[in-house]
Amino acid sequence: MTITTISSREFNQDTSGAKKATRQGPVFITDRGKPAHVLLSIEDYQKLTGLNADIVDLLVMPEAADIEFETERSVITHRPVDLS
Repeated sequence: MTITTISSREFNQDTSGAKKATRQGPVFITDRGKPAHVLLSIEDYQKLTGLNADIVDLLVMPEAADIEFETERSVITHRPVDLS
């Protein structure tokens, strides 16, 4: 992974180049020589935030393994069905 650093002025003049640079890694955008913003590809952002997680991974909840859960038994009442 390559980290690219560009100034705000360079970013404003070549936004397309900055977006292309995110293919290699994050792009730091500086303001007066100090990092002020980071530009990421959507894939890197999703990895970072976990927004791309599989639904199964989200439902597993390993931290909840010690929770006791009891349910009441359901009562199913059969009734005739009129299909006329």
